[in-house]
Amino acid sequence: MEIEELPGVGQKIAEKLKEAGYYTLESIATATVSELVEVGLGEASAIKIINAARENLQMGFETGLDVMKKRESIGKITTGSKEFDTLLGGGVETQAITELFGKFGSGKTQLAHQLAVNVQLPKEKGGLEASAIYIDTENTFRPERIMQMAKALGLDPDKVLSNIHVARAYNSDHQMLLAEKAAEIVPEINAKLIVVDSLTAHFRAEYIGRGALADRQQKLNRLLHLLQRKLADAYNMAVVVTNQVMARPDILFGDPTEPIGGNIVGHTATFRIYLRRGKGEQRIAKLIDSPNLPDGECIFKVTEDGVRD
Repeated sequence: MEIEELPGVGQKIAEKLKEAGYYTLESIATATVSELVEVGLGEASAIKIINAARENLQMGFETGLDVMKKRESIGKITTGSKEFDTLLGGGVETQAITELFGKFGSGKTQLAHQLAVNVQLPKEKGGLEASAIYIDTENTFRPERIMQMAKALGLDPDKVLSNIHVARAYNSDHQMLLAEKAAEIVPEINAKLIVVDSLTAHFRAEYIGRGALADRQQKLNRLLHLLQRKLADAYNMAVVVTNQVMARPDILFGDPTEPIGGNIVGHTATFRIYLRRGKGEQRIAKLIDSPNLPDGECIFKVTEDGVRD
């Protein structure tokens, strides 16, 4: 069913919705009334259209068996390391937000680059035969690294690069805008992965001091919900975000490292992975939060060819 077929949606309203990134029934059904009002609809019209989309998609209660059947559509992207894939229950899941956090040099950006390549692999090799979207906030995307990884997998480097759609975010507002733009281009480019590297860099730089904390967290919350609802859920995509860390001075024993973003990021991310350096090429990945997998850790390597066991 097309959005034009919804009651109360004519050609003009459909154009407004599409301009704002609402192309599917799922994206309308998961929108809030205030979001559609911002597009230019009246409150009554927005309520009517959202309810109609939800009824059409049968978004009420369902049995656990129905949920299990829906989960059969979930895809998994290999990390390049069998040990790491096992830790994640087979790879990085679609319809979920996976957070990679750790100190500089722990392998976050390397993993992000590797996943942008691996998503293009055939399904039998751990890919999804799809393209990737990469929102770069720290100027760390390197096409040369992508080419190295592609060659190591026997892929055409130029073709791999042409299937990664990169945008540099210059501030937190621009980052929000790019996430919304990503939702608009997904159907055209058949993307199954969006990387945000890193999620919190701009928020950390722009919102300074306790007085700005509430505003920062609200905005970060909006961005994460946008990534989950308009991308992960609406298009069955994998969302991978990297995150910076801070050292907690109140912890005297044990690891004082803590990810930025507090409970907002902690509650919204489906999988949280703590990365740290080992000896030489070795990196250690620790799964610290997942709805269905046990805590655990594994060792992988970041080599010239990419992420490996």
